[in-house]
Amino acid sequence: MGTGVSAAVAPGIPALRSWRSCLEAVLEAAEQLEVLHPGDVARFRRKVTKDRDLLVVAHDLIRKMSPRTGDTKPNFFQDCLMEVFDDLERHIQNPLVLQAVLGLMERGTLVLTTNYDNLLELFGQQQNKPMESLDLKDKTKVLQWARGHVKYGVLHIHGLYTDPCGMVLDPSGYKDVTQDPEVMEVLQSLYRTKSFLFVGCGETLRDQIFQALFLYSVPNKVDLEHYMVVLKEGEDQFFKHQADMLLHGIKVVSYGASFDHFPGYVQDLASRICRRRSPDADRVDSTTLLGSACQGCAKRKLEENGTEVSKQLRQSGTEDFEFSPCAGSFCGFAQLWALWPQRLAYRPCPRGGEAGPRLFTPAEGPAPNHFCPFRFTRP
Repeated sequence: MGTGVSAAVAPGIPALRSWRSCLEAVLEAAEQLEVLHPGDVARFRRKVTKDRDLLVVAHDLIRKMSPRTGDTKPNFFQDCLMEVFDDLERHIQNPLVLQAVLGLMERGTLVLTTNYDNLLELFGQQQNKPMESLDLKDKTKVLQWARGHVKYGVLHIHGLYTDPCGMVLDPSGYKDVTQDPEVMEVLQSLYRTKSFLFVGCGETLRDQIFQALFLYSVPNKVDLEHYMVVLKEGEDQFFKHQADMLLHGIKVVSYGASFDHFPGYVQDLASRICRRRSPDADRVDSTTLLGSACQGCAKRKLEENGTEVSKQLRQSGTEDFEFSPCAGSFCGFAQLWALWPQRLAYRPCPRGGEAGPRLFTPAEGPAPNHFCPFRFTRP
C-alpha cells in the first residue's frame, strides 16, 4: 500500500496524499510551532518544490530538527509529525479501501506499506481485529510476518509516525536487515514466488528501501508476475509506464481516469478475490500475497508436475473471449486488460449472477453461489 490508499481514506489530511504533501505539512507545522528558523523553512520549501529526490530532502530536514550532538534521534521533527497526524482515526471518511484490504488479510494476504500512518490498523481495531504495526528492525516479527504467522500484521518498511526514532528514509538505516542473509532471503523469496499487488503505489519502484529489499538481488524479474493498479492520466504516459514496469515483472492496469474510481475499484476487486477459491487452494499457504494462488501460476505448476490442464482462455467463432478468473487472484482480468487495452466491451450477466455487471452467466444458468466468468467481446 502506498500514499494513494491513505489519500482515498482520509482526504481531509493533505499530508497523506504524497511525500511532497507530507513534507509541506511538516514545514507548516514547524513554522507554526516556531521550531525551525524562518530562513530554513523557506529553504526547505524551495527544495520540496524543486527537488525530485524527496527522501534526501526529508533526511536533511530530520537532521536539521534533531539535537546537535550527532544523534539523529528526532526531537522537534517528532512534535511536527504528531501535529500533522493528530487524531487520524477521526479523519477516516472513506473506509472502502481499508475494508477491502482487511477482508484480504482475513484470507491470509500479507500487507506491506511504505506509508508512515497507521490508518489500516486503526480501522481494523474498530472492527475488533488484533492489528499489529511492524517495522523491519524487529527481526523476529518480520520473519513471523513473512511466513504468514502474524495474520493482522502490517509491515511498515519506512517505520511509523508514532515512533519517529524508528523512521528510515534510506537503506543505510536498515544495514542490520540488508546484511542479514536470513531476513533478506525470506523477503526476497516472497517477491520471487508470490504475486504482489501494488495499490496506491505509483512511485514505489523509486523507493530506495523497496529497491534494497526486493529489487537489487532478485534475478530474472521480467519473469515474475506482479500487478500495479494506477490512475490513467493519459494514453502515452500510461502505456509507457506499462511497458517500463514489465521489465520488473509488473503488469500495470488502470482503475480509471479519475481518482474517484479508486476506492470502488479496489473494493470490487477484493470482494471478488474473497468470494472465490483457487483450484489449487489446498496447496496454497497463508503467505500468498493475493489471498490465494493465481490460477495462471497454479496451471504452470500443475503442468510442471506433468498434469494436463484444460485451457481457460479460448477464442470462439464470434471472436468472444471467455475467461474464468482465478479465485483470489488479480491475474485473470489484469492479463486480459494488458493484452487488449482499449478493445474490450462488457456484457452484463443476463441471468443475474451474483457478480453483477460486466459478467456473463453460462447457458446452463447460475448455480448456488455462482460466480460468473468474465466474457470479453471486441466492439
